[in-house]
Amino acid sequence: MQNFIDAYSWINIRFLLQGLGITIEISVASIICSFIIGTLLGIIRYAKIKYLSAIIGFIIDLIRNLPLLLIIFFTYFGLPNIGVKPEIIPAAIMALTVFESSMVAEIVRSGINSIDYGQTEGALANGLTKWQALRLIVLPQAIKNMLPALVSQFISLVKDTSLATIIVLPELMYHAQIIYGQNTNYIIPMFVALAVLYFIVCYSLSLLARYLDKHLA
Repeated sequence: MQNFIDAYSWINIRFLLQGLGITIEISVASIICSFIIGTLLGIIRYAKIKYLSAIIGFIIDLIRNLPLLLIIFFTYFGLPNIGVKPEIIPAAIMALTVFESSMVAEIVRSGINSIDYGQTEGALANGLTKWQALRLIVLPQAIKNMLPALVSQFISLVKDTSLATIIVLPELMYHAQIIYGQNTNYIIPMFVALAVLYFIVCYSLSLLARYLDKHLA
C-alpha cells in the first residue's frame, strides 16, 4: 500500500497528467484529420472513379496491412532521408492519421454501401445531382450506421498513441515509464494509473457516441 501512496505523489500525478494532455492532443488531432481524409477516400472508393478509385483502393489496402509501428518508424526515421524532417508530435500525428484514414475509408465505404440504392434513385428522380444525393440523402443515414465502427476505431487510435513511445513521444505511457524507471516499486501503481486514465478517455468517447447516436436518431 505504501508503494501506491508514494507513487501517487502530486509530482508524479502532475507528470502523468502532462503526458495525458499530449495523448489527448495527439488523439484529437489524429481523429479530426483521419475522419476528414478517410471520409474523402471512402467516397472516392464508393464513387468508382475510373483509375483513381482503383489506385486509392490499392493504397488503402496496402496501408491497412502494414503494422502501425512500421508507419511510425518510417514517418520519423525514414522521411528525413528524403528531406522531410517532422518533429516528434507532428510525426506521431502524421503516422496515426495515415494509418487511421485507411481504416476510416473502409468504414465510410461500407457505411455508404449499406444504404439502399433506392434512396439515391429517388433523389435523382426528384432532380438532385449524384453529389447532392450523396451529401444530403445518403451520407446522413450512412453516418448513423458507421458510428459504432468509427467510435471503436477512434478508441483504438487513443490506445495506439502509446506505440509512439518508440520515437520518445512524451505521452502518457512514456511518462509512466519514466516514473517507474526511477523506482521499480512503482510499476504496478503506474499500470493501475494508466488503466484508469485510458479508461476515462476511451469511455468518454463511448459516451459521446451514445449522445450522437440519440441525437442522430
